[in-house]
Amino acid sequence: MKNRLLLVGLLTLLVFSCKKQEDPKVVDGWTILFDGTSYKQWQGFQKEETPKEWTIEDGVMAFVPGTEGGKTIISKKKYTSFTLSLEWKISKNGNSGVFWGVDNDEKYSVAYQTGPEIQIRDNEIRPDTLVLKEHRAGAIFGIMPPSNDVANPIGTWNHCVIDINHKTNKGMVQMNGEVILNFPLQGEGWDQLLANTKFVEMDGFGETITGYIGLQDHGDAVWYRNIKIKEK
Repeated sequence: MKNRLLLVGLLTLLVFSCKKQEDPKVVDGWTILFDGTSYKQWQGFQKEETPKEWTIEDGVMAFVPGTEGGKTIISKKKYTSFTLSLEWKISKNGNSGVFWGVDNDEKYSVAYQTGPEIQIRDNEIRPDTLVLKEHRAGAIFGIMPPSNDVANPIGTWNHCVIDINHKTNKGMVQMNGEVILNFPLQGEGWDQLLANTKFVEMDGFGETITGYIGLQDHGDAVWYRNIKIKEK
């Protein structure tokens, strides 16, 4: 009996220890989603593991596309109201994005079916950004353009802060120290933003109050670092 109790105790300690090792680091109220060493806080969309295309280069999260698409990753935890802070760098002619409110249900094949996207883009090269301002870096892709183009040139880092507050029904995006977006999250104001876009026809788009953070595979190389989140 004593040996059995000892074994149970050891197994309990082992499980607890493993769980503790996977818990994210918290610094000054910020939960670290990427610490430069692992993808423990991330998984593939509709997958349990992080796709091999997502690697780590000198402490930086790096996505190098392969021959197959569909390698978007999402946070392992869902979030409702939060401030997300991260830095990004895009390749020449590159395209990526940061989602919030992603629903990982198997009935959705891609993250953008439910999660609005803050655009990451090479504004200087891609021709569509010259005409469609809602495709520029910092925009809510296809929905709302940034008030100003403050993205740094390709190959250099940009600091992005995304604030989502369902308590006040307000969203905000700050890029490189300047607020470039203020928008509602639900209700009539949000419906008006969607009215003349392709997203109005997507069942479930923008409706997930508590969902996953996502980083997009759009077929181009992109880098992220210093990813942290603070819940409200």
